[in-house]
Amino acid sequence: MEERGDIETHRQELRRGTLVLACLHLLRTPGYGYGLLEQLGAAGFPTDANTLYPLLRRLEKQGHLTSEWNTDEARPRKFYRTSEAGTRLADTLFADWRAISDALGGLSD
Repeated sequence: MEERGDIETHRQELRRGTLVLACLHLLRTPGYGYGLLEQLGAAGFPTDANTLYPLLRRLEKQGHLTSEWNTDEARPRKFYRTSEAGTRLADTLFADWRAISDALGGLSD
């Protein structure tokens, strides 16, 4: 069972970085937390709310996301959107991801 825990730890580390990239990409179109959780899950990035919401706050604090409250509905929702700095970061990370993917693809078995 120890091996299983080790595998999950490494998977978590791998997903952590890809989650940032996925959020920055998806939030080029404004979205709110719960809707983003659903989008991520549908796209193959199952994420827990306890992981996503702190990530969104951190990315906003770093200037990679902007937010505004929509109070038009009965329940106010905070909508996030990728900022210009976040778009630049996402573009850079995508390029890095492609380079890493290409490098891994070039490894022999």
